[in-house]
Amino acid sequence: MTSKTTLKILFSCILVALLVYNSWAATQQAVWQWGGLTTGPDRYWTIATFLDAYLGFITFYVWVVYKESRWWARVFWFVAIMALGNIAMSSYMLLQLLRLRPDQDASAILVRSR
Repeated sequence: MTSKTTLKILFSCILVALLVYNSWAATQQAVWQWGGLTTGPDRYWTIATFLDAYLGFITFYVWVVYKESRWWARVFWFVAIMALGNIAMSSYMLLQLLRLRPDQDASAILVRSR
């Protein structure tokens, strides 16, 4: 299986999971009535929020796997992203930007370094 096919499957699964769970949660409680974990029905939208966040973290991590060639860096960033979320993701982005040479455009961070 090619990496392109693998990514299509992964992102299709993420999309379907989000659509299915959010549709189901909407049948349990209207989103505008969500109040956190304080009442029973609110847990559905709390779970939907966590699901959305962690699947977003995985989406970002796929790019990290592409960028990082060393296995230990991939493991480190996976743990950091899953534990710290956007804090780790922002840190990763800042490190990537700081590694750019002065003559490089910010778009250079999108591709793998040699």
